[in-house]
Amino acid sequence: MELVKLAPAVKDYIWGGTYFKAFNKGVSLERVSECWELSVRDVDSSIIASGKDKGKLLVDVISKEDVGPIQDRFKYFPILIKLIDAKENLSVQVHPSDDYALKNENSFGKSEMWHIISADKGSGLYVGLNKKCSKEEIKQALENGNILDYLNFFPVKPGDTFIIDPGTIHAIGKGVRLIEIQQNSNLTYRLYDYNRVDKFGNPRELHIQKALEVINYNKYKVKKSDGNLLADNQYFTVKEVSFNGEIELKADEKSFISFTFLSGEGKVDYIDFNQYDTFFLPYGKKCLVKGKGTLIISSVR
Repeated sequence: MELVKLAPAVKDYIWGGTYFKAFNKGVSLERVSECWELSVRDVDSSIIASGKDKGKLLVDVISKEDVGPIQDRFKYFPILIKLIDAKENLSVQVHPSDDYALKNENSFGKSEMWHIISADKGSGLYVGLNKKCSKEEIKQALENGNILDYLNFFPVKPGDTFIIDPGTIHAIGKGVRLIEIQQNSNLTYRLYDYNRVDKFGNPRELHIQKALEVINYNKYKVKKSDGNLLADNQYFTVKEVSFNGEIELKADEKSFISFTFLSGEGKVDYIDFNQYDTFFLPYGKKCLVKGKGTLIISSVR
């Protein structure tokens, strides 16, 4: 497999907006909540948008050799990358650790990071408890509908980064657009959803009991990024790179890389790129980026 440009699987959840429709994503939908830019899943796979396999699902084309030696550590492709547009607040939720998920859900858990693309004035994120709490306190807050009083609210601006470890209660606030890099897991326990109903008039499912078992009840401590190194853990390594001219990207001796352009235009080898385009570069390959812009590079170490 060679370098490929990707088209996303698109979700139209009830809280989504229309921001990404202007960038040719989900144009036939009323709203575009999430663009699954790099998704190697049997359902909701990314689509190859360049080269000899154009039009095929990435999950049907990618091989173990394309992923690299790090594939041996995982049962399946390790990461999932999304662009998210929150016109309304997302549900308050928490993700379990690998240990809990493997024991109770036959799944891996979910660690993720958020990098802010843009935000309306006053918009922000709910991340972690603002004080040490007991399980009973949080259970009571959920019953009373005032769980937000126990969470940190962080106003955000473009370029801010947050690491969301398993067990951290969190929610994206309305008016925020971001890129999310996460473990390739869709395992989420929803605690509170503003009493919303789905398109059929049914309340959205909550998972209170499981959530109470996995929450980190300690006061949240912000993890700082290190310059252009936004995240570096056992699940994903993420860097932000700005360029003006030419830069070479190379998938090293361990892993593929994926990169998403947050701004700019130009070419990746012979393939045109524009803002919010995502590419997949297989293990052992390299490519030349020409133009001007900023990109997010994701890999697994």
